[in-house]
Amino acid sequence: VLSREEFNEKRRVAEREKRRRLQSMVKVLASADKDLTAFPTLRHLAAREEMARSGKIVSIIFIRDRNAKGQEISGYIDYGHRLKTENFEAYFSREKRILPRPTDLCFYNWETQQCTANESPNFQVVPDTKMGLLFRNKRDRKMIDVNPKHDPGDNSKRHDVMTSEYLQVVIFDHMPRRKA
Repeated sequence: VLSREEFNEKRRVAEREKRRRLQSMVKVLASADKDLTAFPTLRHLAAREEMARSGKIVSIIFIRDRNAKGQEISGYIDYGHRLKTENFEAYFSREKRILPRPTDLCFYNWETQQCTANESPNFQVVPDTKMGLLFRNKRDRKMIDVNPKHDPGDNSKRHDVMTSEYLQVVIFDHMPRRKA
């Protein structure tokens, strides 16, 4: 049987050890120490990386460009999900280009007419005959409208990125409400 003082001392030691372990696990951002001044798309993604990793913001990236075969492709990418499932170091060091894939939220190959729509941990794809393509955030259930003629929705913003890296890049940021 431990005395109260012995118990409190062991508890303090355990808490210090736990804090030390957590501090040593701090993840370095993939965009850290990278010069992205000449790359607007990567600069925008780097600015969102920390908040996207922590879940304070969820972003959908629309990219339209050509794949390795020269075919025009476009798609919507869940940035937070990609950050968790891939090493973005290669993208920020420009070894690889971020392009839509058939496994992303939405993907379309304009030449082969291949079209896919998938859910992600953050978003549900909602095709609507009147409104067009919508995405529902799974945390706060708010809709994000990607139609350029409409407002993107509550707590959401649309950012058109002027770049020569891709044919077109649009980033939709959504600040999900936290449950109190």
